[in-house]
Amino acid sequence: MPVDAFLFDKDGTLFDFAATWNSWAADMLEHLCEGDDARAEAMATVISFDRTVGAFNADSLVIAGSNGEVAAVLAPFVTQMKEAELERFLAKSAASAALSEAVPLADFLDGLLARGKVLGVMTNDAEISAISQLERSGVLDRFAFVAGFDSGHGVKPDADPLLAFCAATGVAPDRTAMVGDSLHDLVAGAAAGMMRIGVLTGMAQHDDLAPHADVVLPNIGHIPDWLDR
Repeated sequence: MPVDAFLFDKDGTLFDFAATWNSWAADMLEHLCEGDDARAEAMATVISFDRTVGAFNADSLVIAGSNGEVAAVLAPFVTQMKEAELERFLAKSAASAALSEAVPLADFLDGLLARGKVLGVMTNDAEISAISQLERSGVLDRFAFVAGFDSGHGVKPDADPLLAFCAATGVAPDRTAMVGDSLHDLVAGAAAGMMRIGVLTGMAQHDDLAPHADVVLPNIGHIPDWLDR
């Protein structure tokens, strides 16, 4: 099936999830616990973060959830902030997280643009985080559409934010590929009637994604070769 547009998830897709977010989570918990190790451990438990190894577990809410969902489970342990304030804190701190590109993004994206492809990003992170991180990586201008959970289009795994990309760009869903590292991405892609490309730069394994994807690739850098095949 011809692909005229690619809609990318952000975390675990454009950016390697573990390399970007494990250190952010450790610092975030340290800040929020205010020196109380028991609170830090309780917060780590509800977001399924292993403080011993400094890494998220594969079942963590953070992998595909929104800042609002994460704030809701952390709020009972963060007495110094109201939940809405905590959500804003998470968005602001995520926007400045150290980034690890899954592949050199500028060259990769320029290659797709040279083929005439339309590009977009839909993340369950906040829009401000997505824009900040893409700008810091020097690639924001490659995307015709950037949306977060708070952009007014809905959240994955619903199809609505994916269809908003199609409406904004004029590319039909059946000529669009949703590219992501989680079931949220692939389920949303199926609901929107898109081709689904799974990548392994998140926490999910090949066997987790394969039943829900048209193809599973090691990372987004393999997309040009896949197109050529």
